[in-house]
Parts: sequence; structure tokens; C-alpha cells
Amino acid sequence: MSDDLERLAGWLGERGVTHVAMESTGSYWKPIWNVLEERFALILANAQHVKRVPGRNTDVKDAEWLAELLRHGLIQGSFVPDRAQRELRELTRYQTSLIEERTAAVNRLQKVLEGANVRLASVASDVTGVSARAMLGEIVAGSTDAAALAELAQGRRREKIPALQRALSGRVGDHQRFLLAQQLAHVDFLDEQIARLDAEVAERTRPFYNAIARLDTIPGVSRRVAETLAAGIGVELDRFPTPGHLASWAGMCPGNDESAGKRRSGTTRKGSPALRRALTQAGHAAGRSKTTYLGAQYRRLAARRGAKKATIAVGHTILTIAYYLLTRSTVYDDLGSGYFDERDRDGVRHRLVGRLEKLGYEVTTEPTAA
Repeated sequence: MSDDLERLAGWLGERGVTHVAMESTGSYWKPIWNVLEERFALILANAQHVKRVPGRNTDVKDAEWLAELLRHGLIQGSFVPDRAQRELRELTRYQTSLIEERTAAVNRLQKVLEGANVRLASVASDVTGVSARAMLGEIVAGSTDAAALAELAQGRRREKIPALQRALSGRVGDHQRFLLAQQLAHVDFLDEQIARLDAEVAERTRPFYNAIARLDTIPGVSRRVAETLAAGIGVELDRFPTPGHLASWAGMCPGNDESAGKRRSGTTRKGSPALRRALTQAGHAAGRSKTTYLGAQYRRLAARRGAKKATIAVGHTILTIAYYLLTRSTVYDDLGSGYFDERDRDGVRHRLVGRLEKLGYEVTTEPTAA
């Protein structure tokens, strides 16, 4: 209880304690940290880094071992941001979980429609859009006239009225109408909660609006992803000497696996799941671009290493770019999709000539006149 932790803080203060170390086990360290952070120098230790030799361990012996390591300065503390950033991080993580929950709710909605022979999703890309919601509202109310339902289409959707009539010619039962009503209400509730969270996050990120605006200039990084990055790594990156240190902490680079002078491919280390998810999302979005450096990097790597590894690599590049934008207070200047071709012009020429020769052609190349 909090009163017990307050007594602990008083007891430590009476005995002249200045530094306190604790293991980062689950979320159990957070209540202790919240009470002690204003009075002591706290060190959060990775449990894997302070393991004792197995056998006969107890909580008391573990505490004594931590104290011994702390006395000799052998504990490397984990990065714990200040309270304001921790609060923002909790908000953005909850925001992400609600967005994922909304996606799951929409998928359940589509499943009910499929079970009722209503193929609305095959014509309308978003079954929660304005036109689709109007149609679903009439279906819930009991309408079965596919032609009348299709006439509710608005804007460019009206071009697809014949296809909508076919898609809406289903067999919707009473229990399915009930389920649709419940699921639509749930989606509306989630939309309201997400909107309130968006407003709260926007208010809390107002002091570093310019930093988020700079992050927003990176291809693939939306405003929401930029806010997640700011909450995850902060906007003051003095703790990370290089972008490599930041990527290692975030779990966006391979671990070291070297023996006998040989380096083997290693998996990425564990980092912040929320930060990794945001960077992966940004990497995937940037990879679809046809005119940017990040899009060219994705296609170059995907051809050799596969789409998943290419996405992680682009996410790593985005994190590196974010590091420099925040530390140098500048905006992103794209190198263009032709950067790799210009950098390796001879390599591209040899590779393309080789492909043609494998197809049975004899190729000679001459530079064009300037």
C-alpha cells in the first residue's frame, strides 16, 4: 500500500540512504519508483544483467546482492523518463490499444455481414464510412430492399450503385440485426474514446509541437506515429550519444553474435513493444512510397532479404532520421528514390547487363553525350 511505501521512504531517509536500486520486474517497480523518485537517486536494473548464480535465492539475498552491486557501481541503470513523459507514454499506448480494438470490432462486424450474405466490404473499402454506415443503419432498422439501400451511397460511391445492389442482396436474420446494432454502437463508443484521447495527447504534446512537426516530415510517419515516437524516446536525446545507442535501446537493430572473429546474423533484441510497433508501421508505410529514399531502401532490401526484414531496416532508418531531426532541430530532406542508383551507377550497369546476357543477348554500353 502507498502508506507502507511512504514509511519505507522515511526509513531510508533516516538512515542516510542516497541511492536505491531495484529490478525491473514487470510493473511491480512502478509504485516504488513513484514514491521514491523525488527523494533518492534511483537505479532501475535489468533483471537479466544482475542475475546471481542459480540456487538458494531468496528475496532477502537478492536485495543484498543488489546492494552489493550498487556499492561497487556495477549496475547499469535502465532509461526511465521523467513523470510527464511516462504519463504521455501511458496515454499513447492506451490510444494504440483502442485503435487495435476498433480494428478488431470492425472485423467482427464484417464477419456478421459475410454470414448474412452481405458483401458490402467487397465494394466499400470502409464499412464504417458515411455511405456504408447509412446502409447498415437501414439494415439494422429492418430494410431488405437492396436497390433502396444502394441509393444511400454518397459522392463517388454512387458510381458503384449496381455493384452495391448486388452486394446488399443478402439474407439478414433478426439475431444478425441485433449483433450489427451492438457492434456499430461499440465502434461508435471506441471512436469517441479515441477522439478524446487524441485531444488529450495533442494537449500534452503542445510544449514540443515543433519537434513533432519535424518528425511528421519523415515519409511514413503520421502525426499519431510522431506522437508515439515523442512519447517513447522523448525529444531531448542527450542520454543517447549516437543514433546507434538509441536503436539498440529501442530494439531496432540486431544483437551482437560474434565468435572466433566471425559475425553471425542475430535477431533484434527486445525493446519497447509500443515503439517497435510504431516504427514498423512507419517502415511499412514508407516502403510503399515510389518517390522517396525510404521507399527505394525498402525495395532494395526486400528483393534480397524479404519484406519483413526490409520493414524493420526501414524502421531503423526512420529512428536514425528522427534522432538527427531532434538533436539538430532540422526538418527532413529526402535524398530521392534514385539515390542508390546514382551512388552505385557502375554496379547497376553491370547487374543489368548481366541479366540481359543471361537471357541470351550480347550487350555493349556507351555513355550518352552530355
